[in-house]
Amino acid sequence: MHCIKCGYEESKVIDSRSIEEGNSIRRRRECLKCKNRFTTYEKIEYTPIIIIKKNGVRQQFNRDKIINGMLRACEKRPVSLEQIEKATNEIEMELNNSLDKEIYASKIGDLVIQKLKEIDEIAYVRFASVYRQFKDISEFKDELNKLLE
Repeated sequence: MHCIKCGYEESKVIDSRSIEEGNSIRRRRECLKCKNRFTTYEKIEYTPIIIIKKNGVRQQFNRDKIINGMLRACEKRPVSLEQIEKATNEIEMELNNSLDKEIYASKIGDLVIQKLKEIDEIAYVRFASVYRQFKDISEFKDELNKLLE
C-alpha cells in the first residue's frame, strides 16, 4: 500500500476493524518512511449475479426489487425496515455464496417467501398469493392450511 503523503510502498497496520456487518475491514496504517498515518478499506468483491426470469430474459440482480416486494407485503404490518433489510442482506449473502452466478428468479422468490414466513405470517401469505399466482380460493386455502400445520 503506497503512502498517500510520500508514496513509499511499505506501511504497517496499526489497527483493523470489521465494518458493514463483517463485509469490509477498515485498517489504520503508518508509513514506515515518513510515519504518516492513513486509512484503507478492504471490501469483498463479488461476481455480479445474473437473474433468469420466467420469460428467459437475463438481468443483473437488484436488491431494491426484493426490498420493494417485501415492503409491499409488509404494508400496515408490525415489521420494521431493519427486519426487511436484514432479511434482504441474508438473501443477497446466500446468493453471493452460491456457486451459481446465474440464478432463476423463482429461487429468489422462494428465499423471500421463506424469510417472510419467519418475519410475519400475514406478509408471507400476501407475498405468496402474488408470487404463486393463486388461481382460486382453494389454492389460497391450501396455502393457509400449510401455514397452520
